[in-house]
Amino acid sequence: MLVLSRKVGETIWIGEDVEIIISEVKGEQVKIGIQAPRNIEVIRGELRQDISVSNTESVVKDINILKNMK
Repeated sequence: MLVLSRKVGETIWIGEDVEIIISEVKGEQVKIGIQAPRNIEVIRGELRQDISVSNTESVVKDINILKNMK
């Protein structure tokens, strides 16, 4: 993992297309802006985890339905 220190107004680039802008730092909260092409999915980590858990639960339900059909 790369850890960087940035100040308000400074940026970080990921590749040629994604720019992360530090817009505000207030206490322990940091607000960032993300400029990225529309074809690049940008999602918060906790939402990604929730989606993964939801997808796993759906698969388990589908497997249980199939098992009960036998």
